Order: sequence, then structure tokens, then C-alpha cells
Amino acid sequence: MSKSWKEYRYQWEVFGCRLLAGAIPLLSRQGCIALGQILGTLGYWFDFRGRPVALANIALALGHRLTEEQQRLTVRMSYQNFAGTMLSLFWSPRITAANAHEFIEPVGFEAAIKRARAEGRGIVFVCAHQGNWEWASIAFSMVGGRANIVAEDFKNKALTELFCTLRGRGEHTIVAQDKSMLKLLRAVLRGETAALLGDLNLEPCGAAVVIRAFEREGVALEVCATRLHAVLAKRGRALLVPALTFPLPGGRWRVVAQPAIEAEAISDRTLAQQTWEVFERNIVERPDLWLWAYKHFKFRPAAAVRPYPFYSGPHPAYEVMRAEDSQSEGDHAVSHG
Repeated sequence: MSKSWKEYRYQWEVFGCRLLAGAIPLLSRQGCIALGQILGTLGYWFDFRGRPVALANIALALGHRLTEEQQRLTVRMSYQNFAGTMLSLFWSPRITAANAHEFIEPVGFEAAIKRARAEGRGIVFVCAHQGNWEWASIAFSMVGGRANIVAEDFKNKALTELFCTLRGRGEHTIVAQDKSMLKLLRAVLRGETAALLGDLNLEPCGAAVVIRAFEREGVALEVCATRLHAVLAKRGRALLVPALTFPLPGGRWRVVAQPAIEAEAISDRTLAQQTWEVFERNIVERPDLWLWAYKHFKFRPAAAVRPYPFYSGPHPAYEVMRAEDSQSEGDHAVSHG
């Protein structure tokens, strides 16, 4: 019974998304934006599981900067931004090579490509769940770039195929998140480009490192984050380039490739930390553009000084990983001292 119900639900999910994929491009850009505002507001009020997560996250991260009313408003705007980003993905077939400049302003990508070619290196672009991250790949393609993009698989395989089609646009290669490291490493070693999200929270494992976030009075929250971009940049001798997105009037977006982070002679953990700090500066400045409803702080240290969100919990492997990261950091500092 449960299996047949799951199959039934999957069919309705695919039907709903295909309906969106057919209907959303029929809207004007302003209509798409307005619908995102409405759906985001509804999501804020009716997401009984995600909204408490978002409010707990922002209270701990920015509670000293924002009043409770400002926190609630910021989270609601975050929901609106997420809804708008997803709808923009479904609307993106309307964007062509001829009209892309009307909707997207790419900045810094040509300089990154020029440097990579001059040095015979690949590029690792890393984004966060910030702003309209789904359009970063379109910005790259506007300057002739092609990327291998990491995308998380849905449990519903038909949905995975639909989203891969939307994200690839016939220009980029979509790589499944599972076992993606080897494929992407080979790509950047060939001088190609990889692109991924760098603010994903992982289970404690060899693919993760512990980074510090939202420090307050000298004490930071810890995040069990992906190290994939650090590994690719170091092992693949690739340029590590964070990318940020900023809203412009009229539903347009500016997508900015930041200066490359030098990966030589530093540890994976330090490289992941430096990348996160680029994101955090922008999150603090525009917190409404980040996805607060994601469980960013799933694991807390056994002897945590600061409080953690209600959904956080200890994990035996997390303590082992923290110790190994600290040891590795010390060994790396000594070897390059």
C-alpha cells in the first residue's frame, strides 16, 4: 500500500511540475515576480515545519542585529526569494542568447575565464542558496562558458530529469551529487569548469569539514559543510571563484564572479572557511536573500558554548571529525611554517 501511494504521489509531483514548466513561461517577467511574492508569503504562513527552523536559525545567527519583528519579516522575504528563484528557473526558457542581457547582468566571469585559460587551469564556481542562484549558470553561459553543474537528485527520478533539463538548458552538463567528486576532478583537470553550491550541510564524513559561522563575541556556530569545492580547487589546480547574485530593478539580477581564492598551501578546511566568509558577508548585508529554512546547523559540539537550534543534535562521528580537522589544520600549519 505504501509503495503504491508513493508512486501515486510521485506522479502528481511530476504532473504539477510539468504544468508549471508549461505555464510559468507564459507569464510576463513581472507576473512571474508577483506570483513568487504570493507563493512565498503562503509558504511562510503554511510551512509549519520549515518556518520554525528558519526563525531559530536567524535568531541565533543575527538575533543581536535584528529585532524579533525584523527577523520574522526577513524570513518571510526569504521565502518569497526562494519561491521567486524556483519560478525563475521554470521561467528561464524565455531567456535566450538574444534577450539574456535584458534579465541578467554577468560581472567578472570573462576575467575569470581569461585568467584560467592563460594559466591552463579549470574553474570551480561555487554559489550559496542566496539570491537567484539558479540564474548563475545562465550568466556564465552568456559569456560563452560551459559548466559541469552538481545537482542533488530527487527521490522522484522523473523530477530529477525535469530539473536537470531546466538547469542544463542544453548548454551545461548536470552531474549527480552522489559520487560527483571524481567526475568533477577529471573535468577541471581537463581545464573545464565545475559549479556547485557551497553552503550544503552534510553528515559527518570524509566529504565534509567543520567551518565557523556567524561569530558573536568571539564564539562561532559550527557547520558541517561540504569540502568538494576545496578538493577540486586544490587537487585539480583550478581557480576557486565564489559567485554572488544581487537583485536589480524590474526583476533583473546581477551575477558577480568574485576574485578567485588562492588555494595553494592551505588546508581544505581553511579554503572552505574562506569561501564561506565571502558568502557570510553578503548574508549579513542582505539576510532576506538567503535560504534560512534549510537546516544549516544539524550538528552541535558536545561542549557547545553558544546555543544551537532546536533541531540540532550531537553526532559521535562529528566529534571525531572535529578532532581530525583540528589535527590536520595543525599539521598543515607546521608543514608550511
